[in-house]
Amino acid sequence: MGKLLNCCALAVSAACAAYSQSAPAFTTPASQRAFLNQYCSYCHNDQLKRGSMSLTALDLEHIGKSAELAEKAVRKVRVGLMPPPGMPRPNAPTLKAFAASLESALDQAAAANPNPGRPALHRLNRTEYANSVRDLLGVQVDVSALLPPDDMSHGFDNMADVLTVSPTLMEGYIRAAGRISREAVGDPDALPLTTTYQIPRVASQIRHVEGTPFGTRGGMAVVHNFPADGDYVFKIGYYYAATGALFGVNQGKGQQLEVAVNGERVALIDVNPSLTLAKDGVKTPPIHIKAGDQRISASFLIKADGPIEDEFAMVEQTLVDVSAGAVPGITTLPHLHELSITGPTNVSGVSDTASRLKIFTCKPAAGADEIPCAKKIISGLTRQAYRRPVNDRDIEDLLNFYQTGRNQGSFDSGMRTAIQAILASPEFVFRFERVPATAAPGTNVRIGDLELASRLSYFLWSSAPDDPLITVASQGKLKDPAVLRQQVRRMLADSRSNALSTKFADQWLHLQNLNDANPDLYLFPNFDKTLAQSMKRESELLFDSVMRDNRSVLDLLTADYTFVDERLARHYGIPNVMGERFRRVPVTDDNRKGLLGHAGILMLTSTAIRTSPVQRGKWVMEVLLGTPPPPPPPNVPALPENSEGRTGHVAKPESVRERMEQHRADPNCAGCHKLMDPIGFSLENFDAVGVWRTNDSGFAIDAAGQMFDGAKLNGPASLRQAVVNHSDAFLSTFTESLLAYGLGRVIDYRDMPVVRAINTYAEKDDHRFLDYIMGIVNSPPFQMRRTEDPGPAKTEMGAGDPHQ
Repeated sequence: MGKLLNCCALAVSAACAAYSQSAPAFTTPASQRAFLNQYCSYCHNDQLKRGSMSLTALDLEHIGKSAELAEKAVRKVRVGLMPPPGMPRPNAPTLKAFAASLESALDQAAAANPNPGRPALHRLNRTEYANSVRDLLGVQVDVSALLPPDDMSHGFDNMADVLTVSPTLMEGYIRAAGRISREAVGDPDALPLTTTYQIPRVASQIRHVEGTPFGTRGGMAVVHNFPADGDYVFKIGYYYAATGALFGVNQGKGQQLEVAVNGERVALIDVNPSLTLAKDGVKTPPIHIKAGDQRISASFLIKADGPIEDEFAMVEQTLVDVSAGAVPGITTLPHLHELSITGPTNVSGVSDTASRLKIFTCKPAAGADEIPCAKKIISGLTRQAYRRPVNDRDIEDLLNFYQTGRNQGSFDSGMRTAIQAILASPEFVFRFERVPATAAPGTNVRIGDLELASRLSYFLWSSAPDDPLITVASQGKLKDPAVLRQQVRRMLADSRSNALSTKFADQWLHLQNLNDANPDLYLFPNFDKTLAQSMKRESELLFDSVMRDNRSVLDLLTADYTFVDERLARHYGIPNVMGERFRRVPVTDDNRKGLLGHAGILMLTSTAIRTSPVQRGKWVMEVLLGTPPPPPPPNVPALPENSEGRTGHVAKPESVRERMEQHRADPNCAGCHKLMDPIGFSLENFDAVGVWRTNDSGFAIDAAGQMFDGAKLNGPASLRQAVVNHSDAFLSTFTESLLAYGLGRVIDYRDMPVVRAINTYAEKDDHRFLDYIMGIVNSPPFQMRRTEDPGPAKTEMGAGDPHQ
């Protein structure tokens, strides 16, 4: 424990020594104060006070008392915001030495009074719930239809402070448990129901869709759960023009749509060009399908290949938004709108599905065997669901639920009721962390191995611990550093660690905002939903390669490779890439290297009709450098837009830069825009969907500018280098975000000594990804918690100070 608590105090002392030969040694509070008086006298003026920061209260002699303010100062110095632009500035080694001296003092103060924090009671969010169900029962669950969206806090949806509980939410968990248990066990008494899947208008259907048979185009592929072996009917709905005519009416003759189950054709439907919206809804004959999860696809057979003007590749707009004079659907191909599945009828039983094979580890041969078999099944499921060894009371309570279901039906009915009770139990929905009864209030205690196992699995997998991890934890071995490292390596090698790429990376980089991106169809006619999905996947795969290859985290900024499929390759102008499979390709254009060259990042920081230097500058400052600009003052007028629209008329066109410079003339806006705009201007050669350009509204792009630290900018490559020059700020921001995600709680100034300790640990081996993971799982906040301080009763649910 001592090593864990004292590691932070050692983090920056080495950094101070490194600068001592080339910069002043700020060894006393007096020398630090002299530096502030010389270079930061501005910190007392009104301009800075509007930014809610003044260093007058900074107590350098007792820095622990003003740690929050000192950490703000460190952050601004590290990123180059202090001293501010235009003010006298010492050389870089001097600035780093000053920041390191403050960090060293802060770390020593933190080591003298360690506080790992006391996380609030953690409820499983939707992703964690779905993944835990998947690993427990072998059932893929669409939780968006069962549970409301989770709130986000500080950019993440797994923060305990917003994972609150209401009666309505608990009712949702109970309903979800009932539906999931029926899907997992199957239901021979299931009544016919209809489930409908739809394709949004934003999706192009000209090429092959992943999951559908080869030799087809468009359509959809879904995994549908069939409750029983029986007959099911598929209903097809197409897209139609506003007049009611079939979209693609002139191209529809000879078109055929194939319905397949797990890749095998079960129906072939001729597309009738005379179909109208009023007559929509072509049905297949009843098709016998076995119970369980089955991949269902509906897609068009490819009859010919060649250029087709896909007028239907539009973003979320109605058909009446098609430009005047165009006849919708004349040159395009037919498009699938929806697929409905109705059934079952003529039920013949329930086959041994993948979920049933996972659940029913025994089958009673006679009535006397039912209770022992039920106990065995319940014990195995409960151990993983509750993330701990089970006791007799757990088994007896669930056996009562089993018996209730058994009295109303079969052995399967009893097990279905018991599984429903497991999924609705607080032991499954919440991650309880028990502390020793003998622990004194307000003290730091090491969490148990089972609690550590849950923290580890929900960090790396967004799911529950598996059997090997629970076994090691039950034996009390997980706290051993060698065993812990072995388990981390095993878990990162598992495909479930994809959650780090698809959840952490998405939310850290704001990639989830691509789901709502709607570039204007008339300005960016080549955009469609498929392209947006490919953009998102590109950034996820870059993060994934850094993780799986244990590369330096700095490669996220400088990588000379990326991942593309055919759709994204055409967008970038990369030749010889065919199909929807992503593959790694070299990046030879210096402007495209790393995240700053990814079209997805550039599009999510743009508006629907133009680039946004403000959003791009804010994203770099907030996501990459960890220094978000202050919020705008109230009643700020919107940036005036060029009047170019569907009429094609432009009145007094101006480039985005020209309009931004007019906007910055307002003194209320100038301060923040002076920080953000030069960053955004350096990316102006990328348009709103990330395509390289040289002109904006007929004017040559001017990407020149100056970073707030004085660095010259003239394009994307120079911006990337400017961020790399502040790699310590980038790495600190990355660590903060990953630590917050791993702990499931908000990180504040009291956690910064731990962040620095993790960075120092990772620096020894070129900032490799595994070292950040190990630094976090070995840190005091991850392996310890603070017991509740004495005083008035407090609730562990919802918002609160995690360090109290």
